[in-house]
Amino acid sequence: MKPQDYNYQLPQELIAHTPAVPRDSARLFVYSTKTDEIVIDTFSNIARYIPADSLLVLNDTQVVPARLELMKLTGGSVRVLFLVNEWQKVFRADGSQNETIKGLPDRKINVGDQLYFNHRAILDVISQKNEEFTFRLNISVEEFEKLLKSHGQTPLPPYIHTDLNEENARAQYQTVFASKPSSVAAPTASLHFTEGVFQSLKSKGIDRTSVTLHVGRGTFSPLTSESIKTNKLHSEPVQVSPESAIKINKAKKEGRMILSSGTTATRTLEATAGYILKDEGYTGDTSLMITPPYKFKIVDAMITNFHLPNTSLLMLLDAFLQYKGAKRSWRELYEEAIKQKFRFYSFGDAMLVI
Repeated sequence: MKPQDYNYQLPQELIAHTPAVPRDSARLFVYSTKTDEIVIDTFSNIARYIPADSLLVLNDTQVVPARLELMKLTGGSVRVLFLVNEWQKVFRADGSQNETIKGLPDRKINVGDQLYFNHRAILDVISQKNEEFTFRLNISVEEFEKLLKSHGQTPLPPYIHTDLNEENARAQYQTVFASKPSSVAAPTASLHFTEGVFQSLKSKGIDRTSVTLHVGRGTFSPLTSESIKTNKLHSEPVQVSPESAIKINKAKKEGRMILSSGTTATRTLEATAGYILKDEGYTGDTSLMITPPYKFKIVDAMITNFHLPNTSLLMLLDAFLQYKGAKRSWRELYEEAIKQKFRFYSFGDAMLVI
């Protein structure tokens, strides 16, 4: 396998720059791996295609407005995307906190620089590894978190060009059930859910539970020959509660369908499968990159968006289709979606592979 194996050409007009309104009016591309049938519908009707005794698994992470505009001593501005998903890993067992944080600046800075907000030096640049910098806080962790909340910007992907103001961006680039703030990107397959959709699922007897993966660089890093060789991504924090593990394992033992919403929920379930299948919770990290061939241990069906080329997300979809014995490849499905003018990427439409 090579990164270019996951390349494809997308007409620019199919990149979604704004979300569907309402959320569940997004289009739904349903592919049955058993019958090889494709159905085109809207997300609001997704319950029609899911068996009544299924268990839906969601990623309950919450996006943080983690991009902050700061000033250099020279007077020039720099916007830094702070990797808040990695920050929680340096919280210590004794309750103290390591007051450093990593980030990705949008322009040149140097080790030894100080960065300012409102004429106050709040960060020292202490180290650099490739494009990633480490900063030491000159204010408390609590102050910095409040600063992000009050003045930070929602880290929309760079390919999205939108006139959404920050208030709307925070509301729309967030799932309706998000509850654990620590991500720099949304689990976008779940952006389509509404309370109405959840009610339709519940009415059909479809249960749900949550796991957590705090999204960072790992999820969206482009494929490289090295990452394919090692089968590893940037490490990201994950958590499965004992209650969720028991619920998932019970459904698995009963032969009920486990439907994951998004590649992040899928990776969490597969990375923690050894714990889930013993009714045990897990808190830690994962760098799992799912590549074909791969035998899925937990996930039976998947909701996903239409992904960027040359990404691990597309490779995961390929692995899942192969595991399910699909007659069509990811490329054939994407060609059909393009033909049908589906909207692609984070604010785009949804695919259900079942």
